[in-house]
Amino acid sequence: MEREYVKGRVSVIMPVFNAEKFISEALDSVFAQTYKDIEIVLVDDRSRDNSADIIKEYMKNHQNIIYYLQPTNQGAGAARNKALELATGEYVAFLDSDDIWMPTKIKRQINLMSETNTPFSYAAIEMIDEDGKLLKSKRNIKETCDYKYLLHNTIIATSSVVINRNIVGDFRMPTRRGGQDYATWLMLLRDGIVAYGINEELVKYRISDNSLSSNKLDSVCQIWEIQRMQEELPYYFICLNIVKFIIHSIKKYYF
Repeated sequence: MEREYVKGRVSVIMPVFNAEKFISEALDSVFAQTYKDIEIVLVDDRSRDNSADIIKEYMKNHQNIIYYLQPTNQGAGAARNKALELATGEYVAFLDSDDIWMPTKIKRQINLMSETNTPFSYAAIEMIDEDGKLLKSKRNIKETCDYKYLLHNTIIATSSVVINRNIVGDFRMPTRRGGQDYATWLMLLRDGIVAYGINEELVKYRISDNSLSSNKLDSVCQIWEIQRMQEELPYYFICLNIVKFIIHSIKKYYF
């Protein structure tokens, strides 16, 4: 039986784990959106800090928050899947608990999706450090992205994504510990969907001091595993994709 969603509503999918330092900024950026039919689905992956208390304070003044506490710590992918299960909106928008949206983000992406008849949109981001200071503005994203392009460029930032479930259906993320977002975008674009992007920074993406270096090797390993195990691509093709990925990464982060 197909699920029925509330037409026009955007459900914000937010996994939460020890997010007390930044979650207020993330939530405030959602409440500041010019698009108003929004619900926020927060799935707490057994935080050990004050994240739950902060969320409950927001719930006193905002009726559009759904809060769920996971029975055990299962990772961000499982938390997002639970949020997708609880969400009622036609659209789902992903936001990590340490990132920030610009006020017009959702409205502009919904308008773009209507104009282009695409069920998948994303936007450019700017990178900030833990104190909110600008590290790198990342612009000039490709304004369309298909399956072939995504194989060698992780252009799509999770906190920028909006998806129309009335078109793509009731999807879930692969239950893997790393790279579940990239694996999901490949899964959704595999059958010919073209995602459309807005070449303007509508998201502030927060990174830690070591994200630009140590996590790059992890990214390469994740891309290899996803393209080999999930997409079942030949070895030589994956090697070519990874070379292109490394070139794109150097251009994005250092030029």
